[in-house]
Amino acid sequence: MTAAGVGADTDAAGTDAADPVGDPLAAYVADLTAALHGPARTKDRMIEEIRGGLEDTADAQIERGVPRREAIGAAVREFGTVDELVPSCQRELTLAQARHTARVVALTAPFLIACWYLAGVTAREPAGSVLHTSRLLAAHLSGVAIAATLLAAAALATTGTLARRLSPPARLPAVVAWTGTTAGAAMAVTTLALVTAAALATNWPLLAFAGALAAASHAVVATSARACRRCARLPVLGAPEPG
Repeated sequence: MTAAGVGADTDAAGTDAADPVGDPLAAYVADLTAALHGPARTKDRMIEEIRGGLEDTADAQIERGVPRREAIGAAVREFGTVDELVPSCQRELTLAQARHTARVVALTAPFLIACWYLAGVTAREPAGSVLHTSRLLAAHLSGVAIAATLLAAAALATTGTLARRLSPPARLPAVVAWTGTTAGAAMAVTTLALVTAAALATNWPLLAFAGALAAASHAVVATSARACRRCARLPVLGAPEPG
């Protein structure tokens, strides 16, 4: 074979190893990444750990003279196919997303109580029926905030310290998702009520600030709750039986 032919074969092999389309390891990682859903940081860390394990296993065989594709194929068989890994990986990501959403609700829902307080500050000024109703609605929704905060705190405990001793309930992610959804809806209604009150009140800047606070809280909670609902609907591998 000529030097040019050897160079061409070498270039082709190098391209095959670096090309994400032709590289089976890159294709495996891409398929696994597309199949999993959850918090970005947790997901990225999980993917990198799996990729690193596959590379180490494959490299050990390549050093013994096994061709790259065969070495990667053997590593995949050892680790499991994408379909085999997804259920257990998704369970971990779903719990991570539930914990993230619970933390967001626990930190954000109390803002509804702050909005109730700000609405109460202006309650002494003369008010029409619409303004009074708006303030009253914002005040009642503070009860939703208290309930959501307590449920979120319980979920954090269940997926944190208690998870080391007890397996979290299978329905916990769904409960957290709908807790976040309810809290987000309450924040949206509170925003509307406070904006309406601000338009009719004399001391409107305070109510406008409370409305902006409720709107920002809604945006954060609704986004996390939507991601949690998506994860809760995905099939996951059940918790292992105690030994």
